[in-house]
Amino acid sequence: MDSTPLHNAAVAAFLQDAQVLLARSQECLQHLELITNDPDACHSLNAALDTLARRAIALGLHEVAHHTLALQRLIAPACAQQHLHGDSLSALAACLTLLDWQLELLDPQTGRLDMDTEEQRHLLTELAITLGQPASQLCADCQESGVSCAHPHAQGASVEQSHAAADRQH
Repeated sequence: MDSTPLHNAAVAAFLQDAQVLLARSQECLQHLELITNDPDACHSLNAALDTLARRAIALGLHEVAHHTLALQRLIAPACAQQHLHGDSLSALAACLTLLDWQLELLDPQTGRLDMDTEEQRHLLTELAITLGQPASQLCADCQESGVSCAHPHAQGASVEQSHAAADRQH
């Protein structure tokens, strides 16, 4: 990670904008808890996470980019299919809470985040399960975006197999 003053300023600006985007995401979640599958709330949530992921990727903030991109890629089809409700909202809330912690603990000088990725993998897998989506999609999305992948590689495996593989690794 580049630690030049220009990069430090970019990370600081990112962190300010990221807090606004995260707050918008949390407001959308609250709206979805009140009005299930509201298309406007889904669209706004998806847009906020997409913007946050793209900015994190551009700055090389791999951990934040990975989590946000995987989260956005999981909820986008759920919103389109009006399948973002019930347990999936609780799982989404946990993922947004972790994202909040990531932003809080991100080193503004280096852009590094010294957190274990086990909780991230677990929360994203739980969200995938509640949405009925394959956890293997998470790794495909990571490879597509060029973000360092921290998920168990279970290409073609079911969500349960991916979850079991993750449990065996830890």
